[in-house]
Amino acid sequence: MTEHGSNVNLLPVSPGADTLISEYLNNLERLPIHDVLRHQRFVAREADPASLLHIELSSLPTTIKVTRDPTTGKLTGYKEVPAGSSLKTAKNSLSMLRLPGPLDEAVRGSSTNYPFWPGGMDEPSAAVLASTAGLAEIDFENDLLTTAPGFSQGMDFAEKKTDNNVEATDICHKSAKKTLLDLTKVLTGDDDAWLSDDEQWEKEDEESSSAYRKKIEEIKLNTDKVLSSDDLAKLTGKSEKLENVTREKLQKTSKEEWAVWVDVSAPVDDYYKRVPDPAYKWPFELDVFQKQAILHLEQHESVFVAAHTSAGKTVVAEYAIALSARHMTRAIYTSPIKALSNQKFRDFKQTFKDVGLLTGDVQIRPEAQCLIMTTEILRSMLYNGADTIRDLEWVIFDEVHYINDSERGVVWEEVLILLPSHCNIILLSATVPNTMEFADWVGRTKGKKIYVISTLKRPVPLEHFIYTGNSTKSSDENFLIVGAEKQFINAGYSKAVEAKKARATKSSTAFGAKGIRQGDPRQNKGVWLSIIHMLRKKSQLPVVAFTFSKRKCDENASQLTSIDLLTAAEKSEVHIFFQKCVSRLKGSDKKLPQVVHMQELLKRGIAVHHSGILPILKEVIEMIFQKGLVKLLFATETFAMGVNMPARTVVFDSLRKHDGINFRDLLPGEYIQVPIITASGCLSSDHVAHYC
Repeated sequence: MTEHGSNVNLLPVSPGADTLISEYLNNLERLPIHDVLRHQRFVAREADPASLLHIELSSLPTTIKVTRDPTTGKLTGYKEVPAGSSLKTAKNSLSMLRLPGPLDEAVRGSSTNYPFWPGGMDEPSAAVLASTAGLAEIDFENDLLTTAPGFSQGMDFAEKKTDNNVEATDICHKSAKKTLLDLTKVLTGDDDAWLSDDEQWEKEDEESSSAYRKKIEEIKLNTDKVLSSDDLAKLTGKSEKLENVTREKLQKTSKEEWAVWVDVSAPVDDYYKRVPDPAYKWPFELDVFQKQAILHLEQHESVFVAAHTSAGKTVVAEYAIALSARHMTRAIYTSPIKALSNQKFRDFKQTFKDVGLLTGDVQIRPEAQCLIMTTEILRSMLYNGADTIRDLEWVIFDEVHYINDSERGVVWEEVLILLPSHCNIILLSATVPNTMEFADWVGRTKGKKIYVISTLKRPVPLEHFIYTGNSTKSSDENFLIVGAEKQFINAGYSKAVEAKKARATKSSTAFGAKGIRQGDPRQNKGVWLSIIHMLRKKSQLPVVAFTFSKRKCDENASQLTSIDLLTAAEKSEVHIFFQKCVSRLKGSDKKLPQVVHMQELLKRGIAVHHSGILPILKEVIEMIFQKGLVKLLFATETFAMGVNMPARTVVFDSLRKHDGINFRDLLPGEYIQVPIITASGCLSSDHVAHYC
């Protein structure tokens, strides 16, 4: 109101931010979710029940084909013939002749597709599938098998003996006894022993019962004179022995029918004559087992390379990839873990240009000629009927011993069974104890021979030590227990036990506090400091420290703040490479605590590798390790699945692990399967790998 008493209409003022926030928090009934009718929009839809009755027409089983005069080519008429493969699709057929699917499903396939028919199993013909009387022709009384294939015993479907058929059973037993040949009659030269059943019955009718008994007694008396019981025992013993030897040979032949052992002890002198134009050449001379494997690959045969660690099994895989590129087909390289897949992708990309990667996290060039993937991805492709399988020539299974894993081993079994018959198999492993038995199973399953190629000795010898030191003063307590020639050294083991007992006695007799308890982080820090000091003095770095706990890996790396294992030039190289890799991350992700912490560790030559690390950081750590800029790597056992890293020493902080159920000792295969001195170590024969 003005001074003259007139009313003035003022402009409305919007409420402040505090007022709006207060109304929003205190008056929940005013939110849109409490008034659905005002804030929800309904779209009317007309009901059309008739659309539910629409059914797509099924494919016709026949088609019309014209007939021509073979002389003039003139049309003479039409005839109805089976459609054959023209109407076979991924939705209704397992045949390789079916029509290709959509292009976007060529690599991964579809869950609605049928898989291709597995190799090693006879695919039924169209006539058998079209026959509707197949089940009606089965005689369930006589056609059923009583013993399953591969088993020595089975089910007995014979009727049990009852009162009604006692007489018939006695007659059968009587006739069966008459068919048995009496050895005593044969040895005495009795002609009646060779008579048939009918002639025997006629003979008995002609002779009286008394005369027949008399003749039997004479035969028994003559038998003792002709052949003594000792001679008969010798004769039967020799026949049984011969029968046992024959049975063992037959069993051995049938057992090794699909697995063929290849001799690698003799050199292959005519290798260059048999392979005048190899698909790939290396700058070094190949070993005998590599030449033998390449000869079988040239003949399109499947091989199992059971060579030692660092022997050069990857050469066989590289030649298979080059061979498929020459044939304009595809090759798939499978591995059990992503770390190995990433490493092989980097290695093969430098050798072959057309390489792709398929894992659960990354998909790079799925249309490439060579695809590197985990085994689970390949299993999914086989189940989904991916058209990429049509062009597949070689499937390489690296670290195939993982088939023995209790949880994931079934994946390898399914892939080996589902692979089509045109796919050749290459198996690579260094820790399969029963190579012939495993190769025989694969060959028998796929219906093709598997050629087993192995090495005689390990190229890089191993030495096993027990380290008992816990400080820099006791860093020399490193005792050799297994030498490079695989001989066990009792003196070294005895010294290690004595050193451990002496330290325990000294700690128990000391005054005051009894020291640090076993497993305390401060004690672990002292042990790691002493062992790094010892290895650095002996020039045995880099070292991979296997710790079966992700938490302990992080703790051990964080405690070693006083260690710096890199020079100034190496620090600069690590910093430049790390910043280049991390630049792909977004602005906020570059400052993640794990990224910052890992950068500080890498600048001092230390790294951590386990499943809790970001995928990009794990890949960066692997590449820096390959450059030789990581001197100390704390890793879990997944890092040991065939990852090739230039390590000179491997350290186990414990020989017990938790397998998901309880704590147990390490298995021999788990102890052996570690990344020891790979390509860089093979260049020098005087290198020795160390286990601690």
